[in-house]
Amino acid sequence: MSKINGAVLVLSGPSGAGKSSLIHKIIDDIGESYFSISTTTRPIRKGEKNGVDYYFVDKEEFEREIEEDQFLEYAVVHGNYYGTSLRPVKQALSEGKLVIFDIDVQGNSAINSRLGDITTSVFITPPTLSELKRRLENRSTDEQEVIDRRIKMARKEIQRVAEYEYLLINDDLDAAADKLRIIATTARFKKSNDEINAFVNQWEDL
Repeated sequence: MSKINGAVLVLSGPSGAGKSSLIHKIIDDIGESYFSISTTTRPIRKGEKNGVDYYFVDKEEFEREIEEDQFLEYAVVHGNYYGTSLRPVKQALSEGKLVIFDIDVQGNSAINSRLGDITTSVFITPPTLSELKRRLENRSTDEQEVIDRRIKMARKEIQRVAEYEYLLINDDLDAAADKLRIIATTARFKKSNDEINAFVNQWEDL
């Protein structure tokens, strides 16, 4: 059997779409994978762990790594930096793992510009904006101001769905997980342009 090479799976969608729940449902069924952990300058919250939820750094360290081109993508969200360090991503890809990103639409564009040939992208959303609002309110974890900001952001994000290969409507968690499992399994078989060119050169062996 041919070797399964490293590949990238990007998951985007508004807060409350169920991305984390879907990842937890499929993670044990899709083979060797690495879930990319973002680096951020926002304060650590109660219950979070450095190196598990995020890599927490100060603004000076983050900006130094920007200067050294050590981020695959980064953005400022609600006044704080968030970014994806290149080092663990490169290591996971070299080991043939599926690298999974949970990022916004801006991050998806950045990853596609650098790793587009091995990237599969999925936009995950509830069926309607009103359902998204209901889920955010039922979580009872955010102030109304935060919920309103997330709704405003979701309106902008939905306009960029066409930038993704797949639209996954999460109206039933188990059904959506079944679909995402298939997409993730298929994503593993994408080959980079370098791998394709090497195969073509090897194939012409006369």
